[in-house]
Amino acid sequence: MMRFTKLAITIAAFLLTMPAAFAEGNKDAQRIVAVGGSVTEIVYALGEEGRLIGRDSTSIYPPEALKLPDTGYIRALSPEGILSLNPDLILSLEGAGPPDALETLKSAGVPFVEIPEGFDRDAIVRKIEAVGTALGVEAKAESLAAKVKTDLDRAMEAASAEGAKTRVLFILSLQNGRIMAAGRDTHADGIIKLAGGENVMASLSGYKPVSNEAVIEAAPDVILMMNGRGDHSLPDEAILANAAVSETPAGKAGRLIRMDGMYLLGFGPRTADAIATLHEKFAMQSTEANP
Repeated sequence: MMRFTKLAITIAAFLLTMPAAFAEGNKDAQRIVAVGGSVTEIVYALGEEGRLIGRDSTSIYPPEALKLPDTGYIRALSPEGILSLNPDLILSLEGAGPPDALETLKSAGVPFVEIPEGFDRDAIVRKIEAVGTALGVEAKAESLAAKVKTDLDRAMEAASAEGAKTRVLFILSLQNGRIMAAGRDTHADGIIKLAGGENVMASLSGYKPVSNEAVIEAAPDVILMMNGRGDHSLPDEAILANAAVSETPAGKAGRLIRMDGMYLLGFGPRTADAIATLHEKFAMQSTEANP
């Protein structure tokens, strides 16, 4: 009995001494660091951007976010850089890292809220609701979530209205000519499905290197990639001339789609537009293949 009494006293003491912003849903937090591009986009969509003092390097939209201090890549965070901004709330997308950096941040005495990640319609809604709750603006989040749900449903309905699905190979990278492709349980797989396509590497889980033989056998109609630096900046000709890609229907017909990475894979407020854009590109490629 005494043990339970001591536990109750300990919990009560913690509740009385923890930061007020955390106890009240962080509604009073005014110095927020956002980690994760979709999290930052949601904060802006909620009209709460005035509370942001920092962001990670994937937070590139809207353009105004680029004016905020950059605390590093989401999976290579610098705790010192984040804490030097003196935040009163850290809002982080699930999957941030490395683990030791997260451990340091979570033990620093600053409220740390992790926003769940996911690759479908409901995951986007959950993100919005979670960010709204973390910021103490539930009513705003409810309104935004309702609008986003309507937009997503409309885009998904349009994408699923047509017949045969476009067979898509998403290439994350090309290292020494070897393809790193997207399997299931990835952002790429999620957006391909939402846009009415079929991921030809769905038998795999995560992002995996695949053999030339596997790519040729998968016979994708279209290659999908992000725009950007590194492998993503290779010219179309170099991608299509790859030993495996060149032997697929997509390679032979020169069907390659490239889109901004955060727009395509962010799973945030803009995803309904991304679905519509990608589906339109699928349709254009299909028309070119069957004039």
